[in-house]
Amino acid sequence: MTDKQEPIRNEDHTGRIDQGPRNYQRDLQNPDLLVPPTTDHGTVANLRFSFSDVHMRLESGGWTREVTNRELPASHDLAGVDMCLKPGSYREMHWHKEAEWAMMLRGNARVTALNEKGESFIDDIEAGDLWDFEAGIPHSIQALDQGCEFLLVFSEPDFSENNTFLLTDWLAHTPKDVIAANFKVDEDTLKPLPSHEKYIFNGNVPGPIDTVKKPGTPMQTPLTLHMKDVPAKEFEAGKVWIIDQSVFPAAKTISAAIVEVQPGGMREMHWHPKSEEWDYYIQGQAKVGVFNSNTLARTFNFNAGDVGVIPKEAGHYIQNIGTEPLIFIELFKNPVYSDVSLNKWLATSPSQMVADHLNLPVSTVEGFPSEEAAVVWYKDAAGREVQHPKSTPDTSSAADVFSE
Repeated sequence: MTDKQEPIRNEDHTGRIDQGPRNYQRDLQNPDLLVPPTTDHGTVANLRFSFSDVHMRLESGGWTREVTNRELPASHDLAGVDMCLKPGSYREMHWHKEAEWAMMLRGNARVTALNEKGESFIDDIEAGDLWDFEAGIPHSIQALDQGCEFLLVFSEPDFSENNTFLLTDWLAHTPKDVIAANFKVDEDTLKPLPSHEKYIFNGNVPGPIDTVKKPGTPMQTPLTLHMKDVPAKEFEAGKVWIIDQSVFPAAKTISAAIVEVQPGGMREMHWHPKSEEWDYYIQGQAKVGVFNSNTLARTFNFNAGDVGVIPKEAGHYIQNIGTEPLIFIELFKNPVYSDVSLNKWLATSPSQMVADHLNLPVSTVEGFPSEEAAVVWYKDAAGREVQHPKSTPDTSSAADVFSE
């Protein structure tokens, strides 16, 4: 992070040295903002924001931070929360007006829930696993022996984790005589009740599920998904795990694709016809080119911990420009995942028609890829495949689950 880069584009001899003041680390993290490709054009809204740039809420049992449309106005469908709990700590019992989709990034935790039928749910999850709580479903999260960090994604762009229906907050704002009547105890028994919300607080690591599970009717549809049970779609330069109602029936509002792109690879040129794309980067470095119609195009750079948004129907690609596998999640406010591949569109159109559009020989067009290839190799100007050796992760995290 010490080399200086200048806003000079050699390709068309534009730009000039920036003598400052400057934030050199920011420039190095965003080379395609400092020196945009010549194909960028017009004014496109900012489509990137980093969790590193948001306020951190610190509590006795951990911390939390969020990216909503307050930080990223281009997001119209979803908001995200990054949360960490110490071993044994709780995200207290609560519920939301919005659907909550989540991935465990590091560590392990226990989740519990109850649905409107009175069916209960309890499960232990670890790095890479998912859960989904639809709107109104009361639930809790407690870290196990490793502690945990997880990503929460909510089905409204202006959602704030600071505004939820908390058990302790409700009771603190309900008359004691009403609570006593509800629980069938005398008011003196309720003197220790918290006077305000606990939110994230310390606790002890619980025993095995069998020793704490209450009797009752178990939920018929699991609210968690263990990623070891989900096969990946293999492509020439990476893998994709599609997570929608076909494999995770509990997720009725949000679908996802977890994407691994090997060094030198890229997510092929495509778009999503039904929903805006909300991205979270788990590992690696990416270049993302977005075409938003009417000559509007812009290129962004992403690192681990960044959030990105791709407008609905906007054409885009995502290229791994680092030396380790790029791992990110594409999320959509839609229970069914869908996309349209540029390669597939051209391959299924009459060759002469495509050739006339692109000013290319029919023979060239007929040599374009004809099969689905969500993750392909990127080639440099000399036509050589750009590949790097795979890195070996040294910590247990969600990235380990998806990256070989």
